[in-house]
Amino acid sequence: MNDTTTKDDDLHKHAAGAGPGRPILYTEELGNRICELLAEGKTLTSICKENPDLPSDRAIRRWASDEEHPFSPQYAHARLVGYHVLADETLDVADGKDAEDGKRTEPGQVARDRLMVDTRKWLLSKALPKIYGDKLELAGNVTVTHEDRLKALENMANGIPPETSGAGQ
Repeated sequence: MNDTTTKDDDLHKHAAGAGPGRPILYTEELGNRICELLAEGKTLTSICKENPDLPSDRAIRRWASDEEHPFSPQYAHARLVGYHVLADETLDVADGKDAEDGKRTEPGQVARDRLMVDTRKWLLSKALPKIYGDKLELAGNVTVTHEDRLKALENMANGIPPETSGAGQ
């Protein structure tokens, strides 16, 4: 910063090569606007393409990935809300309703809709595995007899390592 540059001037800097009007410095107003759009279920890429006055997706991801940045928790919350919106839209698509007009889907759109649902399911299972991931159910029936336990104790006393597979442990 030279003597004639002020902190206010820095707020109006633009990203090199990002086109005119793309700010690179964060403001609370910018953060709120971006997060409102993310919470509607829109992707960051589409938000930046449709709104050339917003920072580049690269700049926004940089803010979001910096845990010390005030935008980071706001971004994480907006993404979470946006993923739930995406889940709701997935149900609409699967039910044969276009998310925008609520009308029934034409039969020729079934393959497209299946792809949309599958893609959203996959994304949600990766982004929010505790909520939308596949549930693993572990079940088993292991029977250990008294003789198996005595043999295991005898082996341990003789320095033989326990078996790592099979029943009887």
